[in-house]
Amino acid sequence: MKFGLFFFANGQDTTEQYRLLLEAARFADAEGFSAVWTPERHFHDFGAPFPNPSVTSAAVATITSRVDVRAGSVVLPLHDRLRVAEEWAVVDQLSDGRAGLAIASGWNPQDFVLAPGNFEKNKSLVRDGIQELRALWSGEAVRRPGPGGEERLVHTYPRPRRDEVPLWVTAAGSAETFSLAGELGCGILTHLLGQSWDRLEDNLADYSEALEGAGYGIERDRVTVMLHTFVAEDSRTALETARAPMTAYMRSSMSLFGLKSPQSHGVGPASDAAMRELLDHAYEEHARTRCLIGSVDSCLPLVERLADLGVDELACLIDFGVAADEALGALRNLAVLRERCEQL
Repeated sequence: MKFGLFFFANGQDTTEQYRLLLEAARFADAEGFSAVWTPERHFHDFGAPFPNPSVTSAAVATITSRVDVRAGSVVLPLHDRLRVAEEWAVVDQLSDGRAGLAIASGWNPQDFVLAPGNFEKNKSLVRDGIQELRALWSGEAVRRPGPGGEERLVHTYPRPRRDEVPLWVTAAGSAETFSLAGELGCGILTHLLGQSWDRLEDNLADYSEALEGAGYGIERDRVTVMLHTFVAEDSRTALETARAPMTAYMRSSMSLFGLKSPQSHGVGPASDAAMRELLDHAYEEHARTRCLIGSVDSCLPLVERLADLGVDELACLIDFGVAADEALGALRNLAVLRERCEQL
């Protein structure tokens, strides 16, 4: 089992969040972690520090020498693939061949003010986009209309360090997305936020079947699961330290999903007190069964369970609101957990 770091902060203190990103990346690089992932988010406080993963990845690339530098994710239907190929070739050059991309289709209509005509066809654009991105990365030319409608043949520059770019498809739980990733020979980046354990197991089975059906082997490292992570010396300290930041983090995401307040017993918007109770209950369930929040020993069974399902890598989301210095200090315990899990 490999361990990487994943970032998806809200916009409360951007300066501290960037400090956490860079210092944690240095730690990951020195301690043998697999990757540093940064996302693409637009027009909302949730994920606000990360509008362009090529920019944050370029910063990480220049201060590291071993750890992979990845997008988690690029929302490909929002962009011209030419620009994506150009920007990530820069990251690949700066990192000496350590760039990788997870590709997402996008789902929030507000994000698509960047490409309003692509919202209704975002799923098909992922399939076509991955194929063209691979072609551009390998040095092929593509045709584009120029001024006056004149067709032009273009190559992208700079050329990347590697001839092939590692690609994942980001999947929230849709069986169709898992199958698409397998069909295209991409890895999977997923999570347990809205996906039951049974659903994850079924989706990974569909993914493996699609990989094999398309002629790809399943022996390579392909499956990454994102988990909110805070590993302390003991479970009680971890659960209490993470409680307030995590519940605030969950609450800050609600309007992103079109919610103003959770419903109280199905009869209307919850009061502030009821909301706190609901979020605290959600935290208890989530932290104990779907997160690496605890001690090394208490987190180990979750890692073993994921390994049994065929998961190859954990993307540990560490910037959900725990103070930067506390989050950085907890990385030492995460490194111990990683060492315990090397043989899984």
